[in-house]
Amino acid sequence: MEQAVKERAELKSFGEPDEVREFPKGRLELVNIGGAMVGRAVFEPGWRWATSVQPLANTKSCEAPHFQYHVSGILRVRMDDGDEFDCKPGDVSLLPSGHDAWVIGDEPAVVVDFQGMLDYAQSR
Repeated sequence: MEQAVKERAELKSFGEPDEVREFPKGRLELVNIGGAMVGRAVFEPGWRWATSVQPLANTKSCEAPHFQYHVSGILRVRMDDGDEFDCKPGDVSLLPSGHDAWVIGDEPAVVVDFQGMLDYAQSR
């Protein structure tokens, strides 16, 4: 008779991430929990995907899909189809592949991403 595997509660903190990836004007803190990778990105004023991460990704635009909660700051997103919008604190965004993004204003943009950070900001 097979023994049932008991699920266990897990607790992780971005204060002690499993991995940190740094790139110009930003960083990504990653925690692996429940078999999923969750990332907290901190984008400093002046950060833009096209200049900070594109050289690492080596793609025309960001190909990582994102499902994000916006904690602070303002992040402007421009989709490859030209659609453009601002993500503000308290917003939840779902971004398919094919976009650029940049910080608006003098406050860092902080986002928690539940989907697209596994390969984000890694050299290809």
